[in-house]
Amino acid sequence: MVKNKEKTFWPHMILGFLAVGITLSYWTVKSASSIPVQESNNYMMKYQQADIHINEIIKRKALFDQNHIIELVDAKVTTLELENAKRAKSEKVVELSQGDNSFIYSVKDKQGHIVSDANVSFLLTRPHSVSEDNFIENVTPKDGKYTIDNISITKAGRYTLQLKVKMGDAVGYSEIPAYLKP
Repeated sequence: MVKNKEKTFWPHMILGFLAVGITLSYWTVKSASSIPVQESNNYMMKYQQADIHINEIIKRKALFDQNHIIELVDAKVTTLELENAKRAKSEKVVELSQGDNSFIYSVKDKQGHIVSDANVSFLLTRPHSVSEDNFIENVTPKDGKYTIDNISITKAGRYTLQLKVKMGDAVGYSEIPAYLKP
């Protein structure tokens, strides 16, 4: 009887590949679950609701835009330089101040007449995060302008000023980038 003294390593390779695969699978799941997921708040509603009703939202926004204009009044605007890996670009943003901020919006029809009977909601949010949202549901007009007072901002970085104006079937949206310098 002849004994084969050659050892085969293929069973060890299979076990090694299996161990590497299980380790990489565990690492992928652990890494993915440690990153928090933030919901989007486009059109001042959850992403799922905006996705379901997008055709109606666009139709109501077009109806509003045909007859009305939303403007942010007396806001200090600055240019923010954004550096991307491919190219640098600049963006006009509202400059925020540390502490309390106030925002004044005006809603006018196309002829320039002030509208003071609209249902107005305001949202100060950070891009890609809803944890620090500051939402005011009913903004009342003062002297024909919609004033939002005492919005406290402490963390430096990018923000978005969102305003939603309802007038009957028409709904208008304003979304303006803002920035608080460190």
